[in-house]
Amino acid sequence: MKNVLLSLALATAISAPAFADNTVKQTSLGTAFAVDLAQAAVSACAADGYNVAAAVTDRSGILLALVRAENAGAHTANAASAKAYTSASSRNPTSGMAETVQKNPAAAGLADIPGFLVLAGGVPVKAGKETIGAIGVGGAPGGNFDEACANKALDKFADRLK
Repeated sequence: MKNVLLSLALATAISAPAFADNTVKQTSLGTAFAVDLAQAAVSACAADGYNVAAAVTDRSGILLALVRAENAGAHTANAASAKAYTSASSRNPTSGMAETVQKNPAAAGLADIPGFLVLAGGVPVKAGKETIGAIGVGGAPGGNFDEACANKALDKFADRLK
């Protein structure tokens, strides 16, 4: 019996480091916070007179929350989701990507990646330097206004991102 227990203990000790090498721990945005961010972005745009949709994804670009103002166009939900996905996937604001595509013809292929929408309005959600999700807004009369609403939502909850 001692030999069996010793063998089990030894096998566990040897396999633990191997298991650790095969797994990754990552921090990602939670659903409740994602809903808060989406609602705050829609509210920020409403205060400026814009009817928008806001989507929030986890770090992988998977949708966690989608809020659409009652009078926002039907297309805004898809645009917001695509902007959030693009930002989460690239770990960059979509406005910067759009600028890169305009200035660098070699980067134009970014717009051809399935699911990407390379227009301003997508912003990564960061905890410190780590991207934990993204927020996308669509429906204001310009991507710069969409991005401003996303940033207002992030500013509102900056204390929850520390």
